[in-house]
Amino acid sequence: MDDVLLQLRDVSQDYGGLRPLRIKALDVRAGQRLAILGLDQAAAEVLVNLLIGSTTPRTGEVRAFGTATGDIPDSDAWLAALRQYGLLGGRTVLIEQLTVEQNLAIPLTLDVDPLPDALRAQIRTLGAEVGLAHALERRPPELGPLDLQRLRLGRALALHPRVLLAEHPTAPLERADAEQLARDMSRIVSTRAMAAVYITADRAFAQQAADEIVMLKPATGELVSAVGWRRWFGGT
Repeated sequence: MDDVLLQLRDVSQDYGGLRPLRIKALDVRAGQRLAILGLDQAAAEVLVNLLIGSTTPRTGEVRAFGTATGDIPDSDAWLAALRQYGLLGGRTVLIEQLTVEQNLAIPLTLDVDPLPDALRAQIRTLGAEVGLAHALERRPPELGPLDLQRLRLGRALALHPRVLLAEHPTAPLERADAEQLARDMSRIVSTRAMAAVYITADRAFAQQAADEIVMLKPATGELVSAVGWRRWFGGT
């Protein structure tokens, strides 16, 4: 079990939905690319907050990198643990007055105007990795939906996390852009040999980006293998 990075057991959490979020058992292993179907945006946010320890479950236990999140002693320890996650979602704050290059640098430094020369090469490498080499001098309002998601992805990757947690990453994208983002993320996660959890309702994205797909049964909290998932969703 040494390769288990994140583990949930018998977790439930109230959040104002029709029923609590329930997860009976979940293990995320090093290098695993897991897609979870069956959670809406609100439930996805609750699950991510549980995984990173910003909230603790009403019942059950969440363990991250060998430590129960309820045992994290203080905010300094939590912030140190948070560096092991890359968070991709609509909650990522982009500063419209800064360039793409400066936004990518924010996880590393707040001294971005001007950007220190020592960081510029590192940030440009990151920009190229996520497909933004053409847009480093632009600002977020000048970007299309795909490049905005690439910018959020770059921010998530800047600290070289061990686990990428993505909340409905293709929700703002048209189909062709969603397919491109799936290719980008699959390449990057594989190259970095990191784990990834994709919480999504996008069947095509899950199939392309993940190597395992499960569906949540909300009444019981079971995560069941998504063999036959196209049938469940009425696809072909």
